[in-house]
Formats: sequence, C-alpha cells, structure tokens
Amino acid sequence: MPDATFARPDLDKFCRLDELGLRVVGQHLKPDRAVLACRVERPDRWCRRCGAEAAARDTVTRRLAHEPLGWRPTMLVVTIRRYRCAGCGHVWRQDTTLAAEPRARLSRRALRWALEAIVVQHLTIARVAEALAVSWNTANDAVLAEGKRVLISDPRRFDGVAVIGVDEHVWRHTRRGDKYVTVIIDLTAVRAGTGPARLLDMVEGRSKQAFKTWLAGREQAWRDSVEIVAMDGFTGFKTAAAEELPDAVTVMDPFHVVRLAGDALDRCRRRVQQDIHGRRGRTHDPLYSARRTLHTGAGLLTGKQNDRLAALFADDAHVEVEATWCIYQRMIAAYREPDRRRGRKRMARLIDSVSHGVPAELTEVITLGRTLNKRAGDVLAYFDRPGTSNVWASYCAFRWY
Repeated sequence: MPDATFARPDLDKFCRLDELGLRVVGQHLKPDRAVLACRVERPDRWCRRCGAEAAARDTVTRRLAHEPLGWRPTMLVVTIRRYRCAGCGHVWRQDTTLAAEPRARLSRRALRWALEAIVVQHLTIARVAEALAVSWNTANDAVLAEGKRVLISDPRRFDGVAVIGVDEHVWRHTRRGDKYVTVIIDLTAVRAGTGPARLLDMVEGRSKQAFKTWLAGREQAWRDSVEIVAMDGFTGFKTAAAEELPDAVTVMDPFHVVRLAGDALDRCRRRVQQDIHGRRGRTHDPLYSARRTLHTGAGLLTGKQNDRLAALFADDAHVEVEATWCIYQRMIAAYREPDRRRGRKRMARLIDSVSHGVPAELTEVITLGRTLNKRAGDVLAYFDRPGTSNVWASYCAFRWY
C-alpha cells in the first residue's frame, strides 16, 4: 500500500516551473545536460490595443538556462505563441515575464540559484557559469543585476540601523580604474550580540567625498538614528561623518589602532637594521629573524620566542626597537584588559606618554603619538562602546565578491 503522504509525481513542481508559469511537455536528457520542452500556461489572446480577441498566428521558441538539477545544466526550450488581432492587426507574443526578464537568458529561478550560490555558498562566477552552461559574462551580468535588485535596491535593508562601520576594500587588481571601494556595513546586531554584520553598500572610490555623498543620499530620519560610526584612521571618513552625522560618535576600531603601532614597530626595526648593517635584513640577521615574533602578544609568546627576544634586546644597538616594542605591547594589553574602565585608563596613559617627552631618536613613536593624540577621542570611545569594529567591512566585501 503506498504511503499516504506521497503525492503523484509532478515534474512542473519538481523543477519549480509552476512558479514561472510554465508547463513541461517533453524532455531530452543528455550526459552533459537536460533539455525540457515547456509551454506558457496562461493564454494571452486579448489584444493589448483594442481589446478584441485574437487568433494564434504561429509559435516561436525561447531558450532559458534554468537552475541545475542534479548538478547537471538544465535548459528550458519555451514555446511561445504569437497572436494577431483581426481588428487592428496588432501582433504580440505570450507574456513570459513571470519566467524571465525580457531578453534575459536565465530564468528567474536560475537567477535566484546563482545569487544564492555566490553569496551563501561562496561559489565563483566561473563555477556558476559552468553549472548553468552559459558564458562567464552572461552569468556575471545577470548576478550583478539580480543582486542589485534583491539586495541593493531593497529599501528595508536600512531599517533599524544604529551602528555603522566604514572601511576601504581593494576590489580591482588592474591598472585601469579605481581599485578601491568604500564599504559600509551595519554593526547594530554585532554590538547587541544578536547576529553578524550586514553589508549595506559599496561605493566606488576611497575618499571623503565618496562616503559623504553616500551619507547625504540617505534620508534625514535615518541619519539621525545612527548613533556610532566605526572607522579606521583615514581622516576623510572622520570628516565626512562629522559633517553628515554630527550627533553620531566616531570610534576608531582596535584592529587599525594596533596596526598603527605595528607599522611604527616595523619602520623602527627597518631603520635600525639599515643603521647597523647598511642594508635590508637577511635570514640570519637578529632583527629580521625576529620580525614576526615582535608582533606576537606578550602573553602568547613561547619559551623559545621569549629567549629570542631576550637575546635581541640584550644588544644595546637594538634599544630603540625595544622601546617601540614596549609601546606596542602596552597597547595590546590595554585592549585585552577584561575591565573596560581599566583598559580605557591604560590606553589614555599610553596616549599621553607617547604624545609628550619622547626622545628625538624614536621618530616612529613620535609620529605614532601625534596620530593617537589627534584621534584620542575616537580611540578611547571604543572602550565605552565595545563591539564596534569595522574589521567586518572587509569580511562582508570579501564574501560578496
């Protein structure tokens, strides 16, 4: 006795063609693809000009790439009737907008499958094009258009945004055109601990004007609802946020603050290397061999790494590197402090110490102190508003591309 939960097999439903207003009338299976012959379900015999009933004149076929079934490319060959009005002579085809966009080569289900494959499954355009049996350009153009319609053009994606992050991302690795895009993300769920970051938009270019123009294009009510803007040390983003979101608090996230100190440490190590040896570092040079160990947090150092650093700092010629390394470690310790209030005090003392009375020989620390002193408010704001890190911006952009 058959199971009562089973229904009669229906190829239209299995292939989701009923959602496209199509009905399967035949199939041709090949080792490398499946071809389904389809007809449009709904007749379209009423004249669109005079309203009179017309007679079928002839038929034409339209080929559409469909979502792959069993990971085998599936092609729809849709037979479309053409009608001619006896009254006014107008000729038209059956409406197939439910199945695909005009002049499109992908069905709406194929578009949805391709978009989910790239955004959710992280497939490449080349892999999607292969699964749909279309060219790379066809798949790329279709996915970009569908992504803009479903994701970018959806006005509801801006609802409930209170914390945003902004950062630049390299998206073009060619000599032509601007290689940077400005990435804007929603950090509201991250700060509340209720979910991941969301990509809001990507704007071509990396400048104050690019971010300012994007903010100015939002409604005033939305701009008034933004409470926090997380960013890196680029002053263009800071100025744009101050002009368009005057009531929002700007926060410089820990990743970029620590990177400033790490870059200062690297520049100091290279300068001392040149002063001592008159050349760049080589494999057996102590400063060069310890370049990665210097960037490791003090609490994560192994015994071997501690011995390497002790031997490195035992040489008086490396005293400037040791002083810069201590600044770097103090910064990491401030961010790793479990008590946010104590961490803020430690960071404030660090900024004050590198802003005044630094020996002239420590040129990298002087530059670092000047930057930290200028952005002290943004650096310290993180301790009052944890979870506002724009490092998610590059992650969201990477997932999209």
